This record gives sequence, C-alpha cells and structure tokens, in this order.
Amino acid sequence: MDAFVINGRSQLRGEITVNGSKNAALPLMAATILASNQVTLRSVPRLADIRNMQRLLAELGLDVEESEAGSGPRSLTFRTLDESACHARYDIVRTMRASISVLGPLLARRGYGRVSMPGGCAIGDRPVDLHLRGLAALGAEIALDSGDIIARAPQGRDGRPRLRGARLFLGGPFGSTVLGTANVMSAATLAEGETVIESAACEPEIVDLANLLNAMGARVSGAGTPRITIEGVRELGGADHEVMPDRIEAGTWIMAAAVTNSPLVIHNCPIDALMAVTEALKEVGVRVTEAPDTADPLRATVEVISERTLHPVQITTQPHPGYPTDLQAQMMALLCHADGNSVITERIFPQRFLHVAELSRMGAQLFRQGPTVIVSGVRELVGAPVMASDLRASASLVLAGLAARGTTVINRVYHLDRGYEKMEVKLQALGADIERVDASDLPADLHR
Repeated sequence: MDAFVINGRSQLRGEITVNGSKNAALPLMAATILASNQVTLRSVPRLADIRNMQRLLAELGLDVEESEAGSGPRSLTFRTLDESACHARYDIVRTMRASISVLGPLLARRGYGRVSMPGGCAIGDRPVDLHLRGLAALGAEIALDSGDIIARAPQGRDGRPRLRGARLFLGGPFGSTVLGTANVMSAATLAEGETVIESAACEPEIVDLANLLNAMGARVSGAGTPRITIEGVRELGGADHEVMPDRIEAGTWIMAAAVTNSPLVIHNCPIDALMAVTEALKEVGVRVTEAPDTADPLRATVEVISERTLHPVQITTQPHPGYPTDLQAQMMALLCHADGNSVITERIFPQRFLHVAELSRMGAQLFRQGPTVIVSGVRELVGAPVMASDLRASASLVLAGLAARGTTVINRVYHLDRGYEKMEVKLQALGADIERVDASDLPADLHR
C-alpha cells in the first residue's frame, strides 16, 4: 500500500492544468450504453474510478478503445458489441458509488438491469432510494435480490420493453441528488412521451451530461435548473464530446496555492462553476483572478494570490450553486491557518468529517458539534503520520502537509488515486517536496 511523505513549507510556483472531471466523466461513460453508434469522450482523466468504470462497461458488452496514449489528454471510444449483458456485479460496483449510473441506461436501452448496491468512500450513508423512486415513476418494476437491484421496463406501445414519461420529484432530505438526476435523465431520453424532473440537481456535471445526450439526439432542456424536461426519442446515435474540467480538482489547486502562500497559474479552470468557492476565498484573503483574454469561463486561466494574513469565514455546504461538499475538507485545511475562528457546517453528508481527527494530530484546533466544526486558527501545523479515510479528506491532508513544519506521512493514499491523477508528480513539478513510497518500507512509528 502506498503512502505520501511530504516535507512541508516548500513554496509552490509555476503553472498547472486541470484535468477532465471525474464526476462528469463517470455518468457520461455510463450514458454510452444508450447509443446505437460509437461515442467518443475526450479529456477523460486517468483515475482508478475511470478504470473501474471501463471494466464495468466491458462486462456490460461495450468495447472501450483508448485512442490516445501517453501523458496528455486522452480519448475513449465506446461501441456496444453485446446487449445481452445486463448484470453489474458486486465485484466491480463495490469500488465506486457512481456504478449505479449504469442502471438507468440499461433499463432504457435494454429493458432490464441488475446492479449490485454500490460502494465508495466512507463518508456516511448515501442511499439510492431517490434513483429507484425516479425510475419507478417511469414505470420500472424494481426489486431487490441478494444485494442486487433488479429493474425491468414495462411493455411499450410497440410491444417492446420501454419506459414511460412522467412528472417526478427528486428532492431528498439533503437536497437534490446528482447521480439520481443523471440516472433518471438518461433513462428518460428513450422513454415514451415527456418527462419532467422537479428538484433536479443543478450541478455543472448534469449540464455536461445533457450536452452529450443532446449531441446523441436526445431532447433535454432545462439542465442546470431545478426543472429538467426530456422529450423521449426512439433511438440515440453516436457523438463526440469533451469532458468538462474538474471543478473540485481546480478548487484543490487553488487552495494548495493559498495554504502555502504561493503564486500559481491554473489553466483549464472552470471558474464559472466555482463562484461560491471564489467568493468564500475572497473573504479569507485569497484572490483568484481570471485572465482577460479568457474565451470560455468553464476553461479559464486564473492566477491565485494570497494575503499574508488569512481571515476566518463561515462556510455551509449546499447543492450547486452553493459551496460544494467536495471542497469542504480542503477549506478546513486552509482555515487552520486563518487568524481567528471559522465555522464549517456540512449539510450534504453530515458525517463527512473523518479528516478532523487527522488534522488534529497535526496540531489543528478543531471542535466538532454535530454537522458543524469550529476551526480555531493556529500559528502552524506540525507534520505527523496521518491516515487518509476518503478521497477529499486525503486531499485536505496533502494541503496540510504542504504547509506544515516538518514531515507528514499520509497512509492509504489509494483514495487519492480515485480522484487526482498523479497528484504527487504535479506537485513536484511546482516545487513541493513530496514523494510516493511503499508504506511497508516506512518505520513502524510512521504507520497509522
């Protein structure tokens, strides 16, 4: 098992380019099941979750061809070879929650899907009941058997299995569901009649999926708003689509610059999708300025400049366009260095605070009460052996280690490989003293 060894207090300097979005790419890949012709996705990141989705789609009868090798942006081309394979097995699905995204496309295109209950990060319960409620509203018969979700489409007017358009509400106790919206929206593209999704997720990744579906011949309108309308069509064709940049990766690089008080230039930054983040950072004392010649605010070049003294702030995570839960842990690492008391409240996944105990081992002053953490800024963090517990918590520990005095050892960094492509290599290029090592080679006192 790999670990990171970070010698802190190196200033970062230079330029970095944001990869294609993992959270966008996974539902986009699942949607290729709907296509009758080949679909090419460009700027697909090289991540563990992407590899697992490739494996899953191959088991579901798709040929996946990588059309560009090397270290630059790559393209994946998908072709359906066998429509009889409809079982997404536990062996693959347990590795990532986004596997549930294949259920809607399977149901719409093949009339049947069997998908194991998904896994993913240990950040609290993330049930799929809203997915199933939405698909059931489209006429699907839903059953559970041996840990698998089994879904069947009703008989259409032509005697073949086909979903039926409906008006449905996808709101839940913590707001809208991003993957649930993606699943139902994808399924509704081939349904008979019109589907209206109320309380749909407004995230940019949903807009990106709608853009792909429309390029394939779907009729989706309203993506990016709480009401999405889908006019069902008989068939979807092929398409060529570029995955949007990863706003969470971009936010992580911005905060890496801020926590180390480093000037940094970031290319391919989806600044238009990060307004809640940049507004919060402005209060903290971090300026993110957009290049004046930027043509596309979803693919901008920005520069990050921090004030010498960081200011406390109050943050509450919310569905988009609010502050994203996936940047909560990184903001906490930054606010450990603010001059005063900050308040972070988690409204999406109230148990998403596994990084609190690990940051505390590095000298952070954190007090948790239910879904809220009070962050009292300290003079400095001190390197220590810590353990990564989930993807974004891992990123927060890297940021803390970059700024800390001394050496930080982060164990179980396989979580990071699910969402950041060669993070240590990119940070090394910016001047960070960070190394990936085999954890078994470390002294016993550096294990967690």
